[in-house]
Amino acid sequence: MGRRYLGGSGQRLTVWISIASSTVLIFYGYDQGVFGNVLVSEDFLRTVGYPSVTAQGTMTSVYNLGCFAGALSTLYTGDKLGRPRTLILGSCTIAVGAIVQAACMNAAMQYAGRVIAGMGTGMNTATAGVWQSETSKMRSRGKLIIIQMANCITGFAISNWLTLGFSFAPGSVSWRFPLAFQMFFTILICLMCPFLPDSPRLLIRKGKYDEAYEVLAALEGNGATVNSPVVRTQFAIIKQVLDEEYAVKYTWWQILTGKGPSGVLRRMVLGAWMQASNQISGINVTSYYMTYVFINAINFSQLTARILAAAGAMDYLFFSFMAYFVIERFGRRSVMMTSAAACSICWTVIAISLGLSETGRADSYTMGAVAVSFFFLFFASFAMGVLGVPWLYPTEVNALAFRAKGASLAMSTNWIMNYMVAQITPPGIDNLGYKFWIIWAVICAAFVPITYLFYPETANRSLEDIDRFFHSNHGILVFNNKVATQLKRPEIYEEADRRVAAAHEKVGAGADQADEGKEAGATLVEENGAARA
Repeated sequence: MGRRYLGGSGQRLTVWISIASSTVLIFYGYDQGVFGNVLVSEDFLRTVGYPSVTAQGTMTSVYNLGCFAGALSTLYTGDKLGRPRTLILGSCTIAVGAIVQAACMNAAMQYAGRVIAGMGTGMNTATAGVWQSETSKMRSRGKLIIIQMANCITGFAISNWLTLGFSFAPGSVSWRFPLAFQMFFTILICLMCPFLPDSPRLLIRKGKYDEAYEVLAALEGNGATVNSPVVRTQFAIIKQVLDEEYAVKYTWWQILTGKGPSGVLRRMVLGAWMQASNQISGINVTSYYMTYVFINAINFSQLTARILAAAGAMDYLFFSFMAYFVIERFGRRSVMMTSAAACSICWTVIAISLGLSETGRADSYTMGAVAVSFFFLFFASFAMGVLGVPWLYPTEVNALAFRAKGASLAMSTNWIMNYMVAQITPPGIDNLGYKFWIIWAVICAAFVPITYLFYPETANRSLEDIDRFFHSNHGILVFNNKVATQLKRPEIYEEADRRVAAAHEKVGAGADQADEGKEAGATLVEENGAARA
């Protein structure tokens, strides 16, 4: 009998892995929302020496530099430590950063705490999606990653409501407690991750075949054992693809100069750009600075701005869960393009309404109401596609043998773009006014043709199917390739699985016959020996 994991086996085990991965994303969402609300607290600003608008942007954005470094660190530690241990290390790092931020007595401590917490978040976000993807079944992989991202917004909503409630508390507790609350999530991670399995694909790469069989059997459920045909076939398919990719060892220089395995660099670029899309859509203008935007761009009072930000978070949360129902039904390409187009329209209306207000061509109260309405619509539009697809895609598109490295590069891209947006937002609102919002409208519109031209569909494909596609399709443009764009799983991949299963059964049958021959031979030797005696 194989080892027991938290949750047992089958679907229940997958749910527990999803809960652990989602808790990591709650971490991230919480930190995104909490600091923007702390930043408008008078007591906090006095404690850190009333920083300038530019310095406030820097204090917010250094967190993303820490995230960038943390994500890059998983290039070397992610595979060595394994997925659950990396999440434990990242979560404990965030807890240290939370303690420094909550205890801060000056700006320097706050900067240090932000960077430390960011390093932990970078490790977590580069790992959680990969772990979820590598332990999920083909039909549920997209939905589970979407649930992760929805829980990221759960953290965002919690931070908005918690800071709203504590804004009525006296003195520094109004901001120290919300910052310290991050430690609660570390406790949850440390209670779950030690009792959950690592990725079977990573275990096979490391040569830990016995453990990989046990994990595959546990994930399969339904009484499957390490000797079940479905488990042996899954193992054979994964190992065959990995053996082909690892037939030759490649250096980073060879990979980045295009001399590595076929399609690996292209796949890394696709994953990295998709993550960049998530950040340069303008979402972090609203995630980090929603309260700040309502106060400084639309001229609401601090209390009204906090209430609207908290309500916006609930709108965001609702539609992030609604994405669960479309991600597999309509596929990554259609969902991403539709969501991006809707986001562009929202930013366009926000720019027009604030422009009319700033230039005195319309009533500022009415235009402010229109802008707020379309901020809420933007949350809904973003949550239905541009939120989840860029986090899901890098975990699917990168080669099995290079998935952790590809995901780390994608997350590093995410965080450096995140840093850029967080850094430019306060001075952008200050200096450009309504023109600032036009930038995001143009960028979101550009996602539509880019996705249409370059991104193959990954829904209804196993991770091994995606490897097969890039191995045999070297053209950069995919819009006219039916295998690349159809939603249904291509028949050629179903046939490939059948061939591997048949070959594996044949080898297994041959081995059984050989074992029977050996046993018969041994028996015959014993009988002859006894006769001679």
